Amino acid sequence: MSLLLASSALTPSQNYQVHDTSTTLTSLFWHDDTLRSRRVSGVVLSGVVDVPAPPERLVADWTRDIASHMALAAGDVEPMPLARARMRWPDYSQCVQAAYDWTASQGLPGLLSASDVALMACRGARYHHDGEQYGGFVFCNLFLSDDCGLDVHFPYAGNGGYRIPLTRGTMLVFDTCQPHAVIRRDHDGFDEADFANPANPLNALDDVQMFLTWELAVDDSRVVQALGMAFDVLPSNSAMPQDAQVLANGAAAVLCANSGRWLPVSDAV
Repeated sequence: MSLLLASSALTPSQNYQVHDTSTTLTSLFWHDDTLRSRRVSGVVLSGVVDVPAPPERLVADWTRDIASHMALAAGDVEPMPLARARMRWPDYSQCVQAAYDWTASQGLPGLLSASDVALMACRGARYHHDGEQYGGFVFCNLFLSDDCGLDVHFPYAGNGGYRIPLTRGTMLVFDTCQPHAVIRRDHDGFDEADFANPANPLNALDDVQMFLTWELAVDDSRVVQALGMAFDVLPSNSAMPQDAQVLANGAAAVLCANSGRWLPVSDAV
């Protein structure tokens, strides 16, 4: 199977709003019973692997589930039943092996095979981070859907942000606390109107991206090296909040779901 690599030092697209790159993000996360601090990594590893399209009967299952059994509204990211999908997915092991091989090429050998995998669906995604629940992890995603004009946007990663087209075989490894969204390629932010639920159930997968995801421990030595993790960055005598969250320039803040801008807690609705 061929493996097509894209550089992790990506050139930002011309179609997005550049955010203030001076924003420093800090994650407070639970490690056992201890609340630790770490710098949020601005590194996003990205590539495209050669994986076969999901078979038609599996796509029919996904279409039926999303149309009949799920309330997958605009911006939602929801789990899908993986065990049942594997019964109709003869190329599943080939997809997973491609992900294993690619992550090994990025300095993360053996991590995926030791981690649980989940199947997810998103109809776009609002700007968000996953620091409250997953601050002790990084995500590895393998996208399974064909290109439908959507990008994943990391407005604060790198030097001015990364915008990555989503197509079948797109691989991402990124800090869970790094703000991100799935938006229209020709738009600057997230708009629910871009992802209106189709009236025809046969089109239930329009604008939906299916992907496999793995959670990798943020303090694994391979992750530390690949993403440049730095831990215990706040002074021990600082007045830290007492729960997991992401701080913007040292202060509690809320991420605007439409624009990706950080707002003071007092300004959040």
